[in-house]
Amino acid sequence: MKDIRTLSLDQLKDYFVSLGEKPFRAKQVYDWLWSKNLHSIDEMTNLSKPLRERIAEEYTINPVSVDQLQKSTDGTIKNGVKLHDGLMVESVLIPTETRTTACVSSQVGCSLNCEFCATARLKRMRNLEVAEIVDQVALIDSQSRMYFERPLSNIVFMGMGEPMMNYKNVVEAIRKITQPEGLGMSPRRITVSTSGIPKMIKMLADDDLRVKLALSLHSAIESKRNEIMPFSDKFPLTDIMEALQYWYKKTGSVITFEYCVWKNINDKDEDIKALIKYCKQVPSKVNLIQYNPIGEGKYDQCNKQAEDNYVRQLEASGVTVMIRKSRGGDIDAACGQLANKATD
Repeated sequence: MKDIRTLSLDQLKDYFVSLGEKPFRAKQVYDWLWSKNLHSIDEMTNLSKPLRERIAEEYTINPVSVDQLQKSTDGTIKNGVKLHDGLMVESVLIPTETRTTACVSSQVGCSLNCEFCATARLKRMRNLEVAEIVDQVALIDSQSRMYFERPLSNIVFMGMGEPMMNYKNVVEAIRKITQPEGLGMSPRRITVSTSGIPKMIKMLADDDLRVKLALSLHSAIESKRNEIMPFSDKFPLTDIMEALQYWYKKTGSVITFEYCVWKNINDKDEDIKALIKYCKQVPSKVNLIQYNPIGEGKYDQCNKQAEDNYVRQLEASGVTVMIRKSRGGDIDAACGQLANKATD
């Protein structure tokens, strides 16, 4: 049966009118589904039992479920999330002293081929549906309240998959997450991370969701970035910059450049100078991400001296830079490690 959460509010109204019910029933059901995140039609207690039974004859609800939960020594929680068709994704709850952040997935696997990322080694099976994305957020919010006694404060679309390649569902999920009739979260606490698809960056700016934007950059030298992220040869850095400038003009929101520094790959002065030059073209800041090994390959975390050199030169050039500490590395929950890896 079809998941009732695929129906819009207007479609729900039409459905109830077709049953001879008042249109306000649609709003009642919509609240159960998106505000209360209810997963059982039978528990919609402000509907009569005959009406609930009638709905259940035509529609179902296919919630996600936690197939496996792992806790890191630093408090990070990784969820192996099972979808209704048996496929799996991973999502992560990242706690700090001041906030709890949900790192959510947008695709089963990934269609990109970033060499440093474990998810890129998985075949992309399908895009996540709107409800599957929202379910991840609601699930992590409940975990945040349970384990840390506070509601979820931030969301990053930095899990499995490229959000811009599931654009329609990601945008609709954000609307469900932020609308008062949904989870009611502030859009300014949501960051969409992309590997850089210019057309979609512009589209996100035009849709005016008021979210933040992060670009997975890792090198501002074209040839080197194409080696690190081979798909990017289709999207030159000049085209990406033009899209980022469009983003800033439309939204006024500063872009975050996500940047791993690897030993003997992008840890030289020429790499820093290229990054500074790129940053100067649009209001931006840099997050230096401490790399998390994926068990093989040529990518190793740079030494402290190289990292300090990046920070020193970026700051001297007036570029805001932060070092993003690795979290959840002991359970393969850190940046670049999500790969549905089973534990013994």
